[in-house]
Amino acid sequence: MSDPALELYELRLDSVDVAAPRLVARMPDGSAIALPLERWLGAASPTDRAVLERCRGPVLDVGCGPGRHVHALARSGVLAMGVDISPVAVALTRRRGAHAVEASVFDQLPGGGTWRTALLLDGNVGIGGHPGALLRRVATLLSPDGEALVEVEPPGCATFACTVRLESGGRRVSDSFRWARVGIDGIDDLAHDAGMQVLERWQDEGRWFARVARPPQPDPRR
Repeated sequence: MSDPALELYELRLDSVDVAAPRLVARMPDGSAIALPLERWLGAASPTDRAVLERCRGPVLDVGCGPGRHVHALARSGVLAMGVDISPVAVALTRRRGAHAVEASVFDQLPGGGTWRTALLLDGNVGIGGHPGALLRRVATLLSPDGEALVEVEPPGCATFACTVRLESGGRRVSDSFRWARVGIDGIDDLAHDAGMQVLERWQDEGRWFARVARPPQPDPRR
C-alpha cells in the first residue's frame, strides 16, 4: 500500500466518523468495494468467533489490522500475535491488550516455523497482489503440523491480481497499489503451488473460508 493510502487508512482507523464519506477500494473495472472499518474496529462477530474456534495456538494473524481477532483469541486463553505494516493498527491492537508487531509478513518474524495456525482473514490473502507467494511465505512460518485459515471470495468469483486505489467521497486519495482477490474455486491451485492442500472449505453468513495445510508426510518407519 502506498504511503498516502496507508496514512488515510490509519487516519480512518484511529477515528471512524460515521458522517464521513466511506473509504472504498476502486477496482480496475470501476467497481468500488467499501472497507468495513467499523467491523474491523468492533468486537469479533459470531462468524469471526466460529473461525477462531478452529485455531490451535500459537496463532499468527497476518494483517491483523486493529486486532479484533488477536484480542478475541487472547481473551479465550489462546497465545496469539498479530503482524501489520501499520503502526496505528498495531497500536490499536496493543491498546486492546493483545500482542502485535509492526512488520511485513515477509520480514523476519518471531516464532518462524512454530506457528500452528496462521490467519489470512478480511481478504488479507490478497496482500501484495501475489497470493501464491504469500501462501508460500506463510507455509514457512507454520509448524510442520500447522494450518492456515484463509478467507476467500464466493464460488464463481475469479482469482486475479489487480491494481487498486483508495477513494473517499468520489475523490482519489491514494496512489495505486497491488492487491489480489482469491475465489474459493481458485484456492486449491494456490495451495498446491505453496506445497499445501485444502483440507476444508465452508461458508458462514455469506463469508467463505478454507483451511489449508501441508499434506501429511508418510511415516518413515513403515
